[in-house]
Amino acid sequence: MSRDLTILDPGPLTTLQDRGRPGWAHLGVPRSGALDAAAADLANRLVGNDTAAAVLETTLGGVSVRIGTAMTVAVTGARAEVAVDGVARPFAEPVSVPSGATLRVGPARSGIRSYVAVAGGVDVPRVLGSRSTDTLSGLGPSVLVAGTVLPVGPPLGEPRGVDVSLGRSPLSSVVLGYVAGPRQDWFTADALDRLDASTYVVSSHSNRIGLRLQGPALTRARSEELPSEGLVLGAIQVPSSGEPLVFLHDHPTTGGYPVIGVVDVEAVAACAQLRPGDEVRFRRC
Repeated sequence: MSRDLTILDPGPLTTLQDRGRPGWAHLGVPRSGALDAAAADLANRLVGNDTAAAVLETTLGGVSVRIGTAMTVAVTGARAEVAVDGVARPFAEPVSVPSGATLRVGPARSGIRSYVAVAGGVDVPRVLGSRSTDTLSGLGPSVLVAGTVLPVGPPLGEPRGVDVSLGRSPLSSVVLGYVAGPRQDWFTADALDRLDASTYVVSSHSNRIGLRLQGPALTRARSEELPSEGLVLGAIQVPSSGEPLVFLHDHPTTGGYPVIGVVDVEAVAACAQLRPGDEVRFRRC
């Protein structure tokens, strides 16, 4: 049997992700990479990989794959049922899967994104140093579909036990710390106070590009067009609706709507597991 994976059912959205391709924004290339980096890193450590190895990132509905040859796998991130040929196996632990078996990761019970690591990592060609799928620009491997065959590299290390606490409660609301600017002067004097005092709800239109929010609109003091300018991870952009959005890993590198603030990078990680209907508040740092 060949050392590979075959996608049987990709669910709503399954992509390949590693630590991304930061450092190319000056050429218009987003960073991409696993949205919940801590969960992806843990999955890799559990199977003995370097944390830079490529993993599967599922979205809400899970994934089913056929294993070409016996290998160790681990599933982390959003909690979900894990089964091998219909037999339940543990979540967030190394699991041995025999040749030809089907690994199924069920729908997320809490959170939204689960991560599947295999010993040796998914070994597709790198693009600009990364195996990550960029859903905005199309760089990297394509979004996975049924029938996709993914080569797997040789195992590099031994499987490990859990090395972090998994006692984190499911998130239904988060507080995102942010720094005001660079375009807060494009908004009325009370806009930042309104942002801090409001509760926003995660929209079903959120994706890897940005966390779209529904709630009180922020009023602009200036109505003219803003020339397109650089955007960074965590930028809180306010489009014409007045409802803020937080840019995530596949965000564009430039944009023409004003940015009222930038969310701390560590706080951005909390956005990875928010589901539609969850609540978000902002706190100025």
